Amino acid sequence: MKRAISGRLTAGVIAMAGALVLAACGSPAQDSRAVAVGEPETTATAAELAGTIWVANEDGGTLSAIDVATSSVVATVEGVDSPHNVQSSPDGATVWAVSGHKNAVVAIDAETLELRGTQATGPGPAHVVISEDGSRAYVTNSGDATLSAYGTADLAPLGTVGLSEGPHGLRGTADGATLVVANTGAGTIDVVDTQAMSVRASIPVGASPVQVAVEPGGRYAYVSLAGDSAVAKVDLEERAVVATVDVPSAPVQLYLTADGETLLSADQGSEAAPGTTVSVIDPTDMSLTASIMTGSGPHGVVIDPTGVMAWVTNLYDDTVSVIDLTTNRAVATVPVGDKPNGISFSAVPMPGSAPSRARVEFPDYAAAAPGSDDAHGDGHDDDH
Repeated sequence: MKRAISGRLTAGVIAMAGALVLAACGSPAQDSRAVAVGEPETTATAAELAGTIWVANEDGGTLSAIDVATSSVVATVEGVDSPHNVQSSPDGATVWAVSGHKNAVVAIDAETLELRGTQATGPGPAHVVISEDGSRAYVTNSGDATLSAYGTADLAPLGTVGLSEGPHGLRGTADGATLVVANTGAGTIDVVDTQAMSVRASIPVGASPVQVAVEPGGRYAYVSLAGDSAVAKVDLEERAVVATVDVPSAPVQLYLTADGETLLSADQGSEAAPGTTVSVIDPTDMSLTASIMTGSGPHGVVIDPTGVMAWVTNLYDDTVSVIDLTTNRAVATVPVGDKPNGISFSAVPMPGSAPSRARVEFPDYAAAAPGSDDAHGDGHDDDH
């Protein structure tokens, strides 16, 4: 019996000042074996972790499910054209993704890999996130600069609000009352009241903001600035940038540990000059405390709730790096699909009964709007 649905940049980022375009690499990697990197130095806590890492392979049109315990791909979902971003629901029962080519948000049963529901988005959906209570899904639409809300139980549309140019990555406060959205084209973050579905503030932050992280108390947000190769700290009450730190290459996604004490930045760079590091940042004083080697073009990043392990998608070599945060070392590399972008952690392991491969079918909502499949709002199609 199916459970009720309950209730996470892109390959191309706008860099208005620097004309930074982040493109896909070559052929997909289909091998699901984990490749050891160096001599793993894992702690007992890390070894005891269980769960599933979900990866959106944008050019491959697939989602990969990586088993946390074995660092191997255990399931692949096909048919999600241009899945720019993926997000596990808080209870791990549902996997959410956007389809950039079909202007759709989809919900997939994490156990059976069957489609649980789908709904039309605005043009160029970029990211989807789920509220902390699991009741709402939010999607940024880069093509028309809007944010759409949906009920997770039935995917019923709950409203749309206009945002600044090029809305992309977003995350919410713990109480669910506020969403913070990075607007790559406008150089701002928008602060959204989720109940009123209205913009409270639009705060200038720097060149090409891609993704945000919000500290547990909701006072500060952190923003990756691809155009500045920096990460900014923003006081949401004062509505101003209060500190920045430079990182080695243009950053894309950010992620905070649950206690708010460590911030990771995936420093992707560009295809011509790819980055190979994740920066470890102290969010209190915005100092760079460590630099962790990854694959080519680290893009998406997620941390497990205990703060022990992290996973990073490597855009230009079609892999995921598994990182032990107790040693700040990559301990394994997992080949996934073509151009891995978004990534999400679920504490629920894939059951042994789950299929290793499945395909979902859903309507092409973009068919009536040619040219609206640009999930980055930068005028560049990703199929190149």
